[in-house]
Amino acid sequence: MIKAQSVRKVFGSVTVLDSVDLTVAPGEVVSILGSSGSGKSTLIRCINGLERLDGGSITVDDFDVSKPKELAEARKRSGTVFQMFNLYPHMTALQNVTLAPVEVLKRPKAEAEAEGRALLASVGLGDRADAFPSQLSGGQRQRVGICRALAMKPRYLLLDEVTSALDPEMTADVLDILAKLAKEGTTMVFVTHEIEFARTISSRVVFLEKGRLVVDLPTEQFFAADGGLANPRIAQFLSKMRKD
Repeated sequence: MIKAQSVRKVFGSVTVLDSVDLTVAPGEVVSILGSSGSGKSTLIRCINGLERLDGGSITVDDFDVSKPKELAEARKRSGTVFQMFNLYPHMTALQNVTLAPVEVLKRPKAEAEAEGRALLASVGLGDRADAFPSQLSGGQRQRVGICRALAMKPRYLLLDEVTSALDPEMTADVLDILAKLAKEGTTMVFVTHEIEFARTISSRVVFLEKGRLVVDLPTEQFFAADGGLANPRIAQFLSKMRKD
């Protein structure tokens, strides 16, 4: 289970996260919505230990991400897919996927490569395993990023605006893969601006506003007239996102 309690993060004079509480149980798909600057991506970066907390605590399966010795264990349990792919440009797709299982989990190279090729094939990249990132489209690079996260066999998948740099066709391909993972029971925390996709795959929706968690509701209730839409700010946000 992922538990964030009274999480606070400050950059200079700006409070980016302010007393945020969030719990994600295994099997849940939690979408995090909010306008730009609301703290969505920062929360993901705090969960995987890329940002140091200024208050509160975050644990992943009871491992405290603020403690270096426990952070390594927490990261073994949560894979992250970033907005801008973050692949190693000098490594092939397969090498990007297998690096962490070999170096961190100490998996035999041949075993990791066999599983890596199977993962790439599962997202339609079986014939691109030996291609370098510069030889791949944006959508293909993002699929490699998803495979890289899954190669660690994480209990939780953290996704930070993974379609924001993609064109509509590439976006559809990546969302199809994530929908399949959700259907298979993969636990996901999904920062997104894809409102209808969030409605389709999420078990819960969280809404952040100026660093504060305003709403945490089951998906149907969040989008229903007697739930999330009863909140004028959320109604305004959803209306604007649908127009965009």
